[in-house]
This record gives sequence, structure tokens and C-alpha cells, in this order.
Amino acid sequence: MTQTQYTPMIQQYLAIKAQVPDAFLFFRLGDFYELFFEDAISASRELEITLTGRGGGGDERIPMCGVPYHSADNYISRLIEKGFKVAICEQVEDPAAAKGVVRREIVRIVTPGTVMDGKTLGETSNNYIAAVSIADGRYGFSACDVSTGELYATSLHSSFQMLIDELNAYTPTEIIGQEELLEQVRKPLLQTAKSAVFTSWDRLGDDHLHAQFGVQAVEALDVSSRLAVSALLAYLLETQKQSLTHIKEIRAYSPQQFMTMDPFTRRNLELVETVRERSRKGSLLWLLDETVTAMGARMLKRWIEKPLMQAEAIRSRHDAVDILYNQIMLRDDLQSVLKEVYDLERLVARMAYGSANARDMVALRVSLEQVPRLKAVCADAGASVLEKLVEDMDPCSDIADWIRSTIEDEPPVSVRDGGMIREGCHDYLDQLREASTNGKRWIAELERSEREATGIRTLKVGYNRVFGYYIEVTKANVGALPEGRYERKQTLANAERFVTPELKEKEALILEAEDKRTDLEYELFVQLRERISDQTGRLQKLAEAIAELDVYQSLATVSASNRFTRPEISDGYDLLVEEGRHPVVEAVLDSGAFIENETKLTADDGSMLLITGPNMAGKSTYMRQVAVICLMAQIGCFVPARSAVVPIIDRIFTRIGAADDLIGGQSTFMVEMMDIQIMTEKATARSLVIIDELGRGTSTGEGMAIAQAVIEFLHHKIGCKTLVSTHFHELAHLEETLPQLRNYCMAVKESGQQVTFLRKLIRGAASTSYGIYCAEIAGLPDTIITRSYELLQTFETRAALGSGEETAAPSGEKAPVRAGIRLRSTPADKQQAEPEFTQGAEPHVIADMRPEAGGNASSAAAFEQLSLFGEPQPKQVSAKPDSKVQSVIDQLKSLDLLNMTPLQAINVMHELRKKLQ
Repeated sequence: MTQTQYTPMIQQYLAIKAQVPDAFLFFRLGDFYELFFEDAISASRELEITLTGRGGGGDERIPMCGVPYHSADNYISRLIEKGFKVAICEQVEDPAAAKGVVRREIVRIVTPGTVMDGKTLGETSNNYIAAVSIADGRYGFSACDVSTGELYATSLHSSFQMLIDELNAYTPTEIIGQEELLEQVRKPLLQTAKSAVFTSWDRLGDDHLHAQFGVQAVEALDVSSRLAVSALLAYLLETQKQSLTHIKEIRAYSPQQFMTMDPFTRRNLELVETVRERSRKGSLLWLLDETVTAMGARMLKRWIEKPLMQAEAIRSRHDAVDILYNQIMLRDDLQSVLKEVYDLERLVARMAYGSANARDMVALRVSLEQVPRLKAVCADAGASVLEKLVEDMDPCSDIADWIRSTIEDEPPVSVRDGGMIREGCHDYLDQLREASTNGKRWIAELERSEREATGIRTLKVGYNRVFGYYIEVTKANVGALPEGRYERKQTLANAERFVTPELKEKEALILEAEDKRTDLEYELFVQLRERISDQTGRLQKLAEAIAELDVYQSLATVSASNRFTRPEISDGYDLLVEEGRHPVVEAVLDSGAFIENETKLTADDGSMLLITGPNMAGKSTYMRQVAVICLMAQIGCFVPARSAVVPIIDRIFTRIGAADDLIGGQSTFMVEMMDIQIMTEKATARSLVIIDELGRGTSTGEGMAIAQAVIEFLHHKIGCKTLVSTHFHELAHLEETLPQLRNYCMAVKESGQQVTFLRKLIRGAASTSYGIYCAEIAGLPDTIITRSYELLQTFETRAALGSGEETAAPSGEKAPVRAGIRLRSTPADKQQAEPEFTQGAEPHVIADMRPEAGGNASSAAAFEQLSLFGEPQPKQVSAKPDSKVQSVIDQLKSLDLLNMTPLQAINVMHELRKKLQ
């Protein structure tokens, strides 16, 4: 069917739908928003509502579904959460005055990045829409939260990775830009911004830029960032269909102002959510968030995601936290006042947006009334930062007075039903209110007099919107009514409704007064809302200051309750932490105390730690702990340590854990190598690099070769502070050739077959990974554990004989839990093994036991072909301890273990081991 064959209303729908082909069109018809054609089919499926149909001018039955206008927000929110867009089409003329089809227009397009509904938005998180651009070889980036009015912009050099890092820092729900550039950013963001909607957009809003932000602010922008801001403004104006007076300031910044972290680092350090469950609980944000206002919570999250890099600014934050840390009464007073402050940022945005109701105004008034109390609490705090902060606070008392003198203390939710404006605010409104009140009093008197005149006790006077006022009499009493005066108006099952000339006359007066009163109240309310929106700039600055104060008290509260200490921010290179702890792990420990560890990364005494030791001994926790301490210091928080000297870190890189990129067709090892590539390209001498289990995912020889090469590159070429953990114990020799590298390991206590991980970082290299023991703890079947120890014993025996050593294990016992020399596997078709171990990156063959190679045939005969499924019986090799070994055994027997501390035991074991070596 051609469009001209449809009814005029359907033709109007199709014309409007053509303007928004990528959005659901909510088309207002009376008390419903209706959807037609493909929109109806898709919406009925997504919203699980009934799909119906209607005629449209021909034989075709048009698919249709609808939702009530008063509950539409819920349905719109559900579509937005699924990543769709919704265009809201309203009637823009009075149906009574319309000639033909009522004129309708799109009044707003709701997209994931432009949601204003507080129920949909999380109170403690921003909802950003981002724009990307490219010009003169530089990338432009801009991000806006429409619900708060924040707008950020920056220009990045030609590194595409920096653009991805910025996008990941803001985690936008919608990204706009030219299609070609969007395609480039789409793939890298798949893993970290799965819910983001990409919208192709190439229009600019240059005509509005200067009017919106001022000439000076616009001219200060780089060409690339100006393009991003211009495109974003044009998109917002197009979708919101109104001026955006609450977006008043461009917060331009340089990437060099903040520490840079890639998405893997953010994830691995669990800054705002945990890796496994993606939940807030268990993250650094969860621990540090003791804010009592929604805007304070959002600011804290921004601080965590973008730590500062200016030493003075960081020290200023520490000063504010310090005074609140040491004054618990001041902290408590501040919290009690802040609890009375509502979400000023979003309240102000709704005022400017024209969506605020009378209750929002009361919330604004109550919040503003707390400002003098805040100023009084902080006036004598003794901290110049806090005093300056409250001194610059504009209490906006005039705005509070406007609301107080106009709006009732407990107004209704709806702004169309009256009851909002305070008595005495407007003379004519008071007159209308009096007329309405007197009229209702007359109605009550009418009911009493009619009952007396007719003798009908059940007679009542009622009202509804359709029939107005009426006199209702049960059918059994209709005969008692006098004739001629009562006019029948409606018949019910058990009653009749009548009107009288007097009632009709009074009804007209009452309803006129009611209509005029509600219209006048709405008019006065809108005037006040517009008056307040003109003060948006003042209110936004006040909201930011209150949020900052809330963050300070939050950081002070957490620092005091968790025994954190103020770090010293150094302008040098060295990182020194005494008795450092991981704050989140310590907070969630069910029992026992967290074991503190020292960190010393200096230009003179080693800036690189090679950490060896078993799984589950605490290597990963320790390395994350160092990174988290640095990050906490740079956001302005105290740190979990006895003392700390922290330099300015420009970037943190972490390679902790890995996962296949199935969509990108990359293995775990390839993902790891790509992350290492970014580290080697972007790291500077001021960076902190953390690599957990470097070189895993490939063969032993290749893994060690890559690990050593990466370590040497970081050591020679970059000189950054580096923590590397590995199970390649053979790499410990690097300490002899790399001046800045130091060997450390996690201490372990062995007692027979029992192993205790002491969680303590000590000097030196570990000799084993205790892998089988960890498998036993994990609950693997005993048969597997026993078989693993048997195989391990055979491997160690073979390696020892191959290197000319002799080792033995008592018959019938498990092999020792310590692992021996690593073996490189041989091809399956070889009948004899080739025992090898590695020195550095190059494998070195100690002996070739094959007879054809000139090896010792009798020695080769001592080996049997191994099978993972058989029950090999390895030959027992007898050995008699020499005098040195016997001396060590005698010392071990004489030790008083019950009266030794773990640290003393570790030191003794270290000395005995040196003797054996």
C-alpha cells in the first residue's frame, strides 16, 4: 500500500517516523503512546506487551501496540537499558481547536547517553555520552553527563591507544562520531564497554558553541577537541529539542594532569568493581566510599578513576583529609549536616531541563538551608583547604527564600493538580482558593438541606470529572423527590443521579475557580522554576564544593577506621613503603591479621623486583598492593602502611591474569603479549609496571626466553619501577647481571609434608612452586596427587642423574614437595628422554644419555618410558650423605623449633641452604 492510501493519522505517523528511523517512536494518541508497523512488532517482543492491529485506510491490518502515557517512563527505561533509542511524539495543539489531524511533533529523543530519569540512573554513577573526532593528526575527545551538566574535553596526540584509555576512563553508555572513526574504536571497546551504543554522527553545532560556552572557552580548545564538543552539542540539541542551559562550562584538561591506566589495569586492580563478579562490593571504591551525598559518591569514583599527577594538588587534598582524620567530632558534625543535602547536581539539571516538580524545589530548599551550617562547622577547622572551600561557598540564600515563600512544605507530586503554592504568595490565587473553598462548603450545606427537605437520609452530593456535581438517590427513594425541580442526569443499577438549577449554577462557579486556580498555580510554579534555572551556574559551583567536602570526610573516615597513614608525596624517583597492606583484602579477611610487607624501589638500591615462590603464597596480592598504595596516595587518600614515600607515578601497567579473546581470535598468550607490547611502548621511567607470571602460556624454554628479554628491556631501555613474578626460578641468576634487579620470594615453612605459606616477602629466590601441594589443597583426588608426586620424583631423579648428581627418596614415601630442575618435553617418538635444564634464556644440555650419542648406556638403562596411565616403578638410587650434608642434618636435629619464631626459622633455613649450595 502506498503512503497516500493510508489514513491521515497514519500518514502523519509515517512522516514523523521517517525523522527517527533508528528509534522507537512513541506516538501520543489520547491517553496512550502507540507504536505501529515494525516498531510495534519489536516493542511487543522487547517489552512483553500484547501486539494488536488496526485498519489504516485499506485492507491491510497494521500491527500496533501501546502503553499508557502515565506509566510510559517505565517502558522507556526498559528499552534504553537494552540499548535502544526512543523518540517521544506529543500532541502540540489543542484537539478542540485542531482542524483535521491534531499536529504532533517529536519533543525529545531518549538515548542511552541522554537519560534524565533518576530512577533509571544510578545515584552514585555518572551517565556519560562521549564524542570522538580527529583533526591535524590529533584525536579529540569530549564526554558529557546530561543529568548533571558536566562536560569534559581534551585533545590527545596521535596515539590511538590514548583515545581508548580515555573512553575506558569514562565508560560512556553512548559514543558518537564519524562512522569511520567509530569503527576503529568499536573493536577495542568490545571487552570493556559492551553496553555502549555507537551512533554515527557528522553534524556540528558551531553556531551554538559561543552562545553556549563563551568565546574565550571555545577559542582555548584545540581544533580536535573543539570538533568533539561541537558534534556533541549538536547531537544533544537535536535529541533533547530544547536549550541546554545547565551545560554551562567546558572542563578542558590535559591527559598529563592525570595518571593513565589501561582497561586491564583498572580491571586487575579492581578499582570500581571486582574481576570475578563485576560487583561493587570488594572493590577499592566499595572500601573508600563513606560519602553521604550522591554527588560526593560520583566525585569519589571520578577521583579513583583519574588520580592526580600534580604534587601540590595532591598535598592539598592530603591536608584536608589530615584535619578531618584527626578530629572525629568535626567529622561527625560534617556527616550529620551532609546527610540533609540532596543530589544538588541533578536537582539543578532538572530545574534547567523543565522536568523538576514542587517536591524537587523543597529538596533544593532543604539542601541550601544546610550551607550556613556547613560553613559554621568548617570555619574553625584549622585547615586552610577546608576554610577556603567553605569561604568560597555561595549559600544561595536568596534562592532558598524564593522557594520558602512560594512552595508548600509538603506539595503533591503532580504540578498540574494544584496544591503547590503557599497561601499569601499571590492575592488573586488566594481569592480563587477562597471561592473554591466556599463553593465546596456550599455543596456540603446543600447535601444537608436536601436531606431535610426530602426526608431521604441516604441522599448525597457527589462529583466526577465526566458529569460534574450531582445529587444521588437510591431507586427505592426516587418517589420521595418533589416534582419539577430535579433533572435526571444519569441512571445507575441501584441509583439515579439528578441536578438542580442551583447546583448547576454553583458548579460552574466552583469548577471555574478550580480550573483558574490550578492553571495559575502551574504558571507561578513555572515562573519560579525558570527563575531558579537562571541561577544554574551558582548552584552547580555550590554542588561541586559540597561534593568535594563529602569526599574529604569519606577518605578521612576510612583512613581513620583502617589505620591508614598520610603518605609523603615525593618529587623524586624512590618508592618506599614500610609495613604496607592491601586495603581491600585486609578489610574482607574473615580471621587473622594481614601480613605487612615492605617495598623498596629506588634508583640506587634496585628498582626492579623479581619475585618467585609458590602459588597462593601472596605474590599477586603483594604486587597489587603496591599499585593500590600508589594510586590511593595520588587521589588524596591516606595509605595502608606504617609509612610511605610515594613518587608521582604517570602510568600503572598490570599484566595479571589473562583470558582468551575469542571474538578477536587471540589466545591467552597472544593477549598477554599484546599487553606487554603496550607496556614496552608506553611506559616511562616514572611508570609502575606489574607483571604476574611473565612468560606463561608457551613452552618452558620460549617462556623463559621471552621473560628474560622483557625484563632486560624494562631494565635497560625504560628504567621504570617494576615488579615481576614468575615460576621460572632459573631466572634468579639475572640479579648477577642486572644492577637494578633484586631477587625476592614469598616465605614458606615446611614441616614434613605440611607446608605453610607465611605471606612474607623476603630477600632471595625460591626453589619451588609447590604446585602439587596447591592441587591437593584445591581438592584433587588423592590418586592424582599420589601419582603426581611419583612422577615428580622420577623427573627429579632423572634430572639429577643427568647432571651427575645423586638423589633418593625413601621407598614407599611421597617425593619431597619441593620441585627440582625443569625439564623440556621430548617428541613422543623418542624412546629415551633428554634431561635438560635452563640457564637464563638458552637451554643447556647437561648430558645425552642415548647410547648412539655416546652416552652411558648403563645409565640410560636406568630409565623407563613414562606413562601418565601406567604404574612405573622407578629404580631406587642409593646415596650416602657426605660430611657437609651430614653436618646440616645434625644441625637440623638440634634445632629447638618450638621456641623459634617463623622469621628465625626462615633465617636458619637460609643459612643451611647456603651451606648445601
